[in-house]
Amino acid sequence: MTDIFPAPSLPVSSSSVPIQPRGFRRITAPLFGDRFAILGLFVLIFLGINAVTRTLLMIHSASQVTWGAVDVGVIYGMGLLFDGVAAAYFILPAVIYFTLIPRSLFRHPVHRIVVYGLFFVGVYILCYGGVAEWLFWDEFGTRFNFIAVDYLVYTTEVIGNIMESYAVFPILALLVIPSGLISLVCVRHWGFTAALNASKGFKERALSGFMLLMIPVVCFFGVTSASVHISENAFNRELSRNGLYELFAAFRNNDLDYATHYAGRDATEMLNRLRALVKSEASVFVSQDPTNITRRVVNPGEEKRWNVMFVTIESMSAEYMGIFGNPSGLTPNLDKMAREGLFFDNFYATGTRSVRGLEALTLSTVPTAGRSIVKRPGNEGMFSLGYLFQERGYDTKWIYGGYGYFDNMNNYYGHNGFSVVDRTDMAPEEKSFANVWGVCDGDLFNRALKEADASYAAGEPFMNYLFTTSNHRPYTYPGGKIDIPSKTGRAGGVKYTDYAIGAFMKAARKRPWFDTTLFVFVADHCGSSAGRMSLPLRKYEIPLIVYAPSKVIAKRIGTLSSQIDVAPTLMALLNWNYPSKFLGKNILTMAPSEERAFVGTYQKLGYLKGNRLTVLLPQGGVESFVYDRVTKTQESVPVDAEELADAIAYYQSAALLYKTGRTRRISEE
Repeated sequence: MTDIFPAPSLPVSSSSVPIQPRGFRRITAPLFGDRFAILGLFVLIFLGINAVTRTLLMIHSASQVTWGAVDVGVIYGMGLLFDGVAAAYFILPAVIYFTLIPRSLFRHPVHRIVVYGLFFVGVYILCYGGVAEWLFWDEFGTRFNFIAVDYLVYTTEVIGNIMESYAVFPILALLVIPSGLISLVCVRHWGFTAALNASKGFKERALSGFMLLMIPVVCFFGVTSASVHISENAFNRELSRNGLYELFAAFRNNDLDYATHYAGRDATEMLNRLRALVKSEASVFVSQDPTNITRRVVNPGEEKRWNVMFVTIESMSAEYMGIFGNPSGLTPNLDKMAREGLFFDNFYATGTRSVRGLEALTLSTVPTAGRSIVKRPGNEGMFSLGYLFQERGYDTKWIYGGYGYFDNMNNYYGHNGFSVVDRTDMAPEEKSFANVWGVCDGDLFNRALKEADASYAAGEPFMNYLFTTSNHRPYTYPGGKIDIPSKTGRAGGVKYTDYAIGAFMKAARKRPWFDTTLFVFVADHCGSSAGRMSLPLRKYEIPLIVYAPSKVIAKRIGTLSSQIDVAPTLMALLNWNYPSKFLGKNILTMAPSEERAFVGTYQKLGYLKGNRLTVLLPQGGVESFVYDRVTKTQESVPVDAEELADAIAYYQSAALLYKTGRTRRISEE
């Protein structure tokens, strides 16, 4: 095999190279006699820093990691592989540069300083990446993934969130110390200087450069983290990966085509199976065409023209609430309404991002692989909850305390049946407190009251859709409202949001429209999604409360359901007859045999039936687990053929219907 690092053909000045033992120099000369040896040294640093990062993350999540000798060995072994692959990608620009730059320029004293500077910058980026991974892991329990990709698009909010949450400038300054020390040790090594004085001609450099460039090319086609299943423990799998590699992999796979990446069956067979799954006693299909899922839904009783105040709460996990057993007293107002209204206590979020919840709640559809429909181009004119209310003469508003360009929310809601009210529409006197994510929840609710009052004064029923922001890092809110200081963590965010909801409801009770208004409170997703399993179900449990003391009889409902079922249930509470393309069902009349829920990430698509979870994975993989809701544990089990067929019917058919435009509002088909 050709030696990529042969000895230099020109002698190195003794004045510039520290004296080394003759034997040592004879052994290392072939390694350090080529300019590419600088990149080899950088790769060693890359591997070392990532090994340290992996170790610290493992210690941080010690209680969640499977610690067998083989398990730990696999983590480090696979980790070394992916670190190496990431390093090959990382140094690719430098390989090209080192190949093309002429010998005379490469050996110039000024260029030497440039190399020193770039080497330091590279090491600093690696140290910065280690710290960034620690913070991301602390928040999400994973290496960089699709969340990081989504956030990179919205630099204002993300940078603002980081600046408000952490001591950024001191951290950046402190990183100069380890970066400088590592760089100083490397550049002072005699081999580094020897590499700077290497004298290879272009043909020799081109051969070395070509061989180095082939490494990332081979890795691109031959290595993928999605196909490596080293453990049933999701933490072990995450630790074996490389954050930088996962970041770019998530960017590349952010829009996954179901037909290309997932287990599939005959399209017509799956569409007919989906029709059987979504049909109910209250609905009749308008066509025999399997690609047309439109049904005519008939809800008995007189149609209600009640107002609706639909509140989606940021990151409100079920585990934070007292009615679910939390003893901390963080949610007295939500707990009270849960006891006095319709309380759904076996209810699941469809995803781990806000746009997943918003997608399911407004479109009543299962999670899509890759990006949420909220963020996809061409998502205007969908069959949505907003249009159903708008077509009945309701004043429909999307009210958000932040800047609605984030996650494409304003565009999505503005083209799917709602008029938009966000932070830019609020006067200075309406903003008593704000952070990078938006005005505090108290200000948001005050604006919602104002909008409701205006609709009522105009004689129009209203459907206001609110989305809160205070229960989000950096967890800042007005002082003097609760007994937990601002910016001290999640508990304060939860308690302040609950406080704001309590103040909102107290003010709403004094309004003339209160007795004819349904209040719907539902979380967008849980506060965290990390767990030992690929889809940890306990991290998807959220509350759903429908509160209207003069209209709705208090009841606790244990039917297994998820966010896609909220819209049909709301229509049933209003006794509306309507054409439907929703995939969800009315929870209140769902038979035990019909109970199911949907959970997922941007890659993993889950179907929960009873206590069995079937998960569809990219590259056609399938997993299955049994879930104990009491102990909140999951165990791997063989895949059930019927449940797998149902899962494919939902996800494959939903993707096909969206792709072919069959999920648009009926007037726009």
